[in-house]
Amino acid sequence: MSSSTDGTAAAEVHDGRDLEDRLWPVEEHLADILGKIRPLEPIELQLLDAQGCVLVEDITAPAALPPFDNSSMDGYAVRVADVEGATEEFPAVLTVVGDVAAGGGEPPVVGPGEAARIMTGAPLPPGAEAVVPVEWTDGGTGGGPATAMTGPGGDSGEVRVHRPAGARAHVRARGSDVTAGDLVLRAGTVLGPAQIGLLAAIGRATVTVRPRPRVVVMSTGSELVPPGERLGPGLIHDSNSFVLTACARDAGALAYRVGAVGDEPETLRAALEDQLVRADAVVTSGGVSVGAYDVVKETLSGLTAEEGSVAFRRLAMQPGKPQGFGRIGPDRTPLFALPGNPVSSYVSFELFVRPALRALMGLEPVDRRTVRAVCTDGIESSPKGRRQYLRGRHDPATGRVTTVGGAGSHLVKALAEANALIVVPEDTTGVEPGAELDVVLLD
Repeated sequence: MSSSTDGTAAAEVHDGRDLEDRLWPVEEHLADILGKIRPLEPIELQLLDAQGCVLVEDITAPAALPPFDNSSMDGYAVRVADVEGATEEFPAVLTVVGDVAAGGGEPPVVGPGEAARIMTGAPLPPGAEAVVPVEWTDGGTGGGPATAMTGPGGDSGEVRVHRPAGARAHVRARGSDVTAGDLVLRAGTVLGPAQIGLLAAIGRATVTVRPRPRVVVMSTGSELVPPGERLGPGLIHDSNSFVLTACARDAGALAYRVGAVGDEPETLRAALEDQLVRADAVVTSGGVSVGAYDVVKETLSGLTAEEGSVAFRRLAMQPGKPQGFGRIGPDRTPLFALPGNPVSSYVSFELFVRPALRALMGLEPVDRRTVRAVCTDGIESSPKGRRQYLRGRHDPATGRVTTVGGAGSHLVKALAEANALIVVPEDTTGVEPGAELDVVLLD
């Protein structure tokens, strides 16, 4: 969608080589990304299609909810005076004048000494002031206490009530949930199941939202083999495309995984051209460093002004030092070129791609909570001048965090065990046990 960017193609024209001469701070790289992201254009969707999308309009209730007084129990609609003082020994004996079912026809009028059998959700009939649950009666059978309603019309024509009921007992009042004109959902609300249910309850069939961004994810590398296939010499299973696709879905996007692309520039270029038609953002992993087969960098550094541009940078962070970001294609679709090591790509997604996807949805970019926590085991060494993100297990009950695995960016088992990222500042080269650090919560 062209609305996802600001459309200033001229501002994209640079080859990015001058940007490689320095280490970019994490915040500066993120700010550059977010400065080039524009929320997707609103569209009108059917309710179930709008799940996970963000409202762009305030929603008010056109009518009261519930729309009429109704029973919260299966039982009998009665007049309060008729059941006053009723007991097991001396029950109130009432004539059953009819049934009131949810969605039924005209209800009977309840007069003195009368009751109407009523079902949950059925409207309170004229003359009735309260509902006595069926468990407080003999069930209309004329015998002992019953646990179920008798059939339509009843068997005996009367019911014995064993307990009194106050005015409006077991009655859900009209408008007790929502009154006509109430603001029920604000613009900016993410529509989950409960919000979808509320919209349906007030009669909305469609709603105007910013759609969930469509994200295309692809790995690069001729050594990658899909899971389920046998590995040959020098080959590994492609995990990055699965991790990043899952990350994009977790962030609220509609994510499409593309099979791994080999280390040939023309193959990558063709794959990108094929996928741009269905993408609001593209995420690649691998091929962004300085190696002989870094196909992403080689392919995207040489784009023409009409094709867009991607800047490749070194960031002052570990893992995830090499990064690329730009906008490509006729709609200037955002492209995130992430490093290929599994932990590097995951951390990079959390820091840069996730905030951008939220911005596309019209949400605040930051949704991961950062807390201070005591690092129980300490950190022996951290690279000076680079912010380190270590995997950790955070215990909210104690406010403590422990490291999981080492600093290696290939340790996917440790990543699977972690629920937080421990942040070691750029000017810190070691952390004593018991020191406090920022921790990004991942769950």
